[in-house]
Amino acid sequence: MKIVLLGPPGAGKGTQAKSISNKYSIPHISTGDIFRKNISENTPLGLEARKYIDNGQLVPDEVTINMVKDRLSQEDCKQGYLLDGFPRTVQQAEALQTFLSERGEKLDTALLIEVPRDFILERMTGRRVCPGCGASYHIKFNPPTNSGKCDLCGDNVIQRKDDTEETVMERLNVYEAQTQPLIDFYKERNMLSAVDGTKAINKVFESICAILGSAN
Repeated sequence: MKIVLLGPPGAGKGTQAKSISNKYSIPHISTGDIFRKNISENTPLGLEARKYIDNGQLVPDEVTINMVKDRLSQEDCKQGYLLDGFPRTVQQAEALQTFLSERGEKLDTALLIEVPRDFILERMTGRRVCPGCGASYHIKFNPPTNSGKCDLCGDNVIQRKDDTEETVMERLNVYEAQTQPLIDFYKERNMLSAVDGTKAINKVFESICAILGSAN
């Protein structure tokens, strides 16, 4: 089972990725993890990436693609994998297609978790966390018993900087600009599957399993 996972920030990709990985016994491969591993181990690709990162530049597609290809060639990927955060561009998607084709393989599906912008804004801007113990809340869906106070330790709950409306809007704008061409790429090739991410977590996962069952 070879899957590309797509979805906006706040769509619940991380939760669903973990469930998919566990159910189908495939590694959840995040590009962030690949970068950190290569850089920490000072691999040739990691050293190349670090040159750009240290200068505040974006890592070129070629370096990112080579890192992913190296990761997909490892033993634990023989039975499949779930790619999260790659591809981010059509060029990367084309490189992935070429890589798989050369190995006589193919992607089973590009799985899109669809969530409307207004829903994400409400979900993310309403989040609150306790800086003391790390407990998480939501002002609408899971508010603390005593307004503004953590139920566990009594500390004041706060809104993280990346959960402000301005920050969330900017992240959504970047996502939509980057990802829409990618969605179109997979749709044109009849490889896109979409699920409604506004449903309860278990219902979203049931929909994903139904898709993956038919793709297998």
